[in-house]
Amino acid sequence: MSDDILTARAATVFQAAFGQAPTLAVQAPGRVNLIGEHTDYNDGLVLPCAIGYRTAIVARPRADRLMRVVAADYDDAVDTYALDAPIERLAAPMWANYVRGAVGELLQREGAGRLAGMDLVIAGNVPQGAGLSSSASLSVAVGTLLATQPALRHLAPLDLALAAQRAENDFVGCKCGNMDQISSACGVQDHALMIDCRSLEVVPVPIPPGAAIMIVESHIVRGLVDSAYNTRRAQCETAARHFGVAALRDVDLAMLEQRGAGLDPVVWRRARHVVSENERVLAAAKALAAGDLASMGELMAASHASMRDDFEITVPAIDRLVEIIKEAIGPAGGVRMTGGGFGGCVVALLPEHLVEAARLAVARGYRAPNGAPATVHVCRAAAGAGRVGI
Repeated sequence: MSDDILTARAATVFQAAFGQAPTLAVQAPGRVNLIGEHTDYNDGLVLPCAIGYRTAIVARPRADRLMRVVAADYDDAVDTYALDAPIERLAAPMWANYVRGAVGELLQREGAGRLAGMDLVIAGNVPQGAGLSSSASLSVAVGTLLATQPALRHLAPLDLALAAQRAENDFVGCKCGNMDQISSACGVQDHALMIDCRSLEVVPVPIPPGAAIMIVESHIVRGLVDSAYNTRRAQCETAARHFGVAALRDVDLAMLEQRGAGLDPVVWRRARHVVSENERVLAAAKALAAGDLASMGELMAASHASMRDDFEITVPAIDRLVEIIKEAIGPAGGVRMTGGGFGGCVVALLPEHLVEAARLAVARGYRAPNGAPATVHVCRAAAGAGRVGI
């Protein structure tokens, strides 16, 4: 679904819900992570890109401080609350908490006391529960919308990304890192982003012409808040305390080997994944900039093996899906699980001329545990969040 169609659908719902047309529209993309899994909250390195699946919001400012929010993809019920009162977390629906959390976080910014209320409608096409950051896309889109108001126009994309992360951490309850939100807010067309999650330096890395990004939904759905994601984060923090460092970013493989005695064996393996993954991200950025898809393929394979064996976040069906795609593309590209784990998507980076062979191999060889076929998306790296026409 194109941005124009997505925005038009939201505008149609807006007219029906509020009896007038919206006056502005914004979008924020999802992301796919090419390599660098579970390194972001360890102050590490990641190499994602924004993708052409997005959250669109259409809106109209109000004369008062009331927020009225409709999600076009759900039951169209209006979530209503005032900016002058504490914003409370709801038992349901969960989408409303992502919006409320982002609004509440930005209300703490300088100048936010002058924010006007808004009527808004949200529509999205980022697959949910697939590891493509539909939640970050939503949170960043809300921030991008509020930043159209004069009171918050001083906020840069990185500011909005970090506010969205805090909202997910503190209001929603998912202790995610900052990669997803930075990818959505700061994406660059036809580039991956080399993100240092400690310094917050973002370096665009060109994706070679003729390379395709294939995202394959396994239809094994998982929710980050309810999964073992937070457990993995706690294990990494335990390892960092053992080494006396702020985060596993400060540990290298030599230190892990020399000073790892006494760590619980499971925690040691979690740490080995993070430490080795940071090294793979550095190598991958160099390979991608050089147009070396074969080396990227080797690094992506090593990343998947580490996620499977050390971090233990893959599942057998995902492992099989990776094998099917790798058999189809051989050494010409790479494939790995992407996202928080326990289901979701795999990502492949491959020459365009091998896309159909990979797609056919998936159609023939893969079924989810419930019998569903995979869904294949072929996309390009996209630009980050911003205003769009309406």
